[in-house]
Amino acid sequence: MPHRVFAQPATPAAPTGPFSLPPLPYALEANEAAIDARTMQIHHDLHHAAYVNNLNAAVKDHSALHAMPIEAMLAKLPELPEGIRTAVRNNGGGHANHTMFWGIMGGKGGQPTGELMQAITRDLGGWDAFRGNFERAANTQFGSGWAFVTVTRDGKLAVAQKPNQDTPLMEGGRVLLGNDVWEHAYYLRYQNRRPEYTRAWWNVVNWEAVAQRYAAAKAGTLKV
Repeated sequence: MPHRVFAQPATPAAPTGPFSLPPLPYALEANEAAIDARTMQIHHDLHHAAYVNNLNAAVKDHSALHAMPIEAMLAKLPELPEGIRTAVRNNGGGHANHTMFWGIMGGKGGQPTGELMQAITRDLGGWDAFRGNFERAANTQFGSGWAFVTVTRDGKLAVAQKPNQDTPLMEGGRVLLGNDVWEHAYYLRYQNRRPEYTRAWWNVVNWEAVAQRYAAAKAGTLKV
């Protein structure tokens, strides 16, 4: 039987417009304890790049939006021109979510410490309860979506789930951390075993980066 060669997806053109694809802050293989390098490459270089390209295309003829940070644009979705609202929701949400996602991985897992751990104990019932509830939110999100931990200006935490590329930013909230449960985030290694992926994902969380996000949220400087 002849060997079959499958075509590789073409890399999208470099984004042109007010939004750009942030580089990964680590090597593609940095998250091998949960996510293989090939998935990281496809996810970042193709999927995230496509969100950025599509977002730039959506706002191309709306120069008043070009200087608006993505978190502000998402918070003002109902005020955007109707013709681009859905494109901004889907692609702007995807851009914001993935920018956050890359930034809180590349670590060695374990548990947080200090003020962040105190907040988890206070608001989320302690480490074991938090981890169980977060995995449940990730595993029970029907179809594609995200599990998040939201954070308020006074440091209060809550677990949330959102479909597709929706984000708490659309409600004026802020995200402490989140896990992507779209199939493209895990399918090469885990296929339909999403719970196996969501358990392994803790092994690559960078709690130092998450703690920095927590401090920024309390200071009012956290963006996406």
